[in-house]
Amino acid sequence: MKADKIVDLDQLGRLAAEARAAGRRVVLCHGTFDLIHIGHVRHLQRAGAEGDCLFVTITADRFVNKGPGRPIFNQQLRAENLAALEVVAHVAIVDDRTAIPAIEAVKPTVYAKGSDYQKPQDDLTGNIVKEQNAVIAGGGRTVYTDDIVFSSSQLLNEHFNVFSPDVKDYLRHFGERYQAKDIIEQVKALQGLKVLVVGDAIVDEYHYTQPMGQTGKGNILAVKHQEVEQFAGGSLAVANHVAGYCDQVSLLTLLGGRESFEPFIREKLKDNIKPTFFYREDAPTVRKSRFVDGASSKLFEVYYYEDSPLPPRLDEELCDWLCQHLPEYDCVIVPDFGNGFISRNMARTLSEHAPFLAVNTQINSGNRGFHTVNRYPRADFVSLNEPELRLAVHNRSDPIDVVARQVGERVKAHYVVTTLGREGLLLRDMHDTLSYQVPALSFKVVDRIGAGDAFLSLAGICIAGKLEPEVAGFIGSAAAAIDVQIVCNRESVEPADLFKYIVTLLK
Repeated sequence: MKADKIVDLDQLGRLAAEARAAGRRVVLCHGTFDLIHIGHVRHLQRAGAEGDCLFVTITADRFVNKGPGRPIFNQQLRAENLAALEVVAHVAIVDDRTAIPAIEAVKPTVYAKGSDYQKPQDDLTGNIVKEQNAVIAGGGRTVYTDDIVFSSSQLLNEHFNVFSPDVKDYLRHFGERYQAKDIIEQVKALQGLKVLVVGDAIVDEYHYTQPMGQTGKGNILAVKHQEVEQFAGGSLAVANHVAGYCDQVSLLTLLGGRESFEPFIREKLKDNIKPTFFYREDAPTVRKSRFVDGASSKLFEVYYYEDSPLPPRLDEELCDWLCQHLPEYDCVIVPDFGNGFISRNMARTLSEHAPFLAVNTQINSGNRGFHTVNRYPRADFVSLNEPELRLAVHNRSDPIDVVARQVGERVKAHYVVTTLGREGLLLRDMHDTLSYQVPALSFKVVDRIGAGDAFLSLAGICIAGKLEPEVAGFIGSAAAAIDVQIVCNRESVEPADLFKYIVTLLK
């Protein structure tokens, strides 16, 4: 029975130990195996010939970030497909990004990978060498099977309608001009940029609840509280995104004199981020508590913050810090959430002294109608959604490209991006009046919170690093497509995931 072949990882480890004790050679293969094709079958048969029993492990669904809609088949179906193959003795699901937990549990005599993994320098994740070391530590060796090779991603893209016809056309035309490996090398070259992130520190809270229905008295929804999860949001999330691609990242932000959350924030920031905290004694650190149901739909949210103007002395100290330090950076990214941190004086100082300035001014419930990008006399790169863009020039009817030009002229921007949700984005180059349309590169949405920050982070450093604007828009869109599959700011968009996503998109 193929169902009997599917076990958990602990059971797989015990089965491997029993096999070794009986003198049998254990072979392990690991992968996603989203679409089983003849290349997989040949690989597994060749691997099985290296020993006496073949175990196969697969990556759990939540760690598969290989492209839009991936995995096509969930982990249970992928396991069943493998278990149906005669050559496979047992299958287990690994709840990790790498095969290392499986290698450590199984301690295979042979760990088999396909020939396309034979060159460690071609590994986008950097995990192959780690896995090889884990195999050696367990007394085994790694072999590479050499047989017919197919691309699962290419087959899925072509035959499973992962993309709409419009997106397929865009990716085909884009792929004719730009190769994935060249784009990845350009992103890697951003490592030397020195980046400063300036913006509100936000602690995002998700209160997970179970709806109970209407109360007995009054038209009120009652919910049962289950658990709470906190995330480092706002400028903290932007800094963490950027820190995956640039070695030197600094952060300037404001914490509350009470309820500062400073230990939590320091713990959540990546090691290569140098934070500078100022403190507002009469306020808490901004916290946004969202209450969500079992399907992660937001029910309502509560703000904890102080949005009155900064005390004059604090405002002056922040502007002095900016005047002194802004010339040290290649790129300044400002996610301005309008929650009371960035004053008009600070906006003017940033415009006057930042060598390269990327800005987003977000509309939210606390600042609607009072917060626009116009507070910045100059910005090199502006990223706004359509309502934010139209509000900036009070233009609700003209075509979006016309509105983007008006905003760009007002803030002396070189590039203006309008994010359009499911319709993707429009990037206007103010130098030569060209516009680039990039469609949404994901249809699987878990949570939209943070996607705009991911776009601003990646597209901002790409433009600052002199990448072509069309390429910057594509990279930022790919980052946003990954981010909408992540709950709030639970994780950053990491290089390995972004590079795999780009490769998949352009296959």
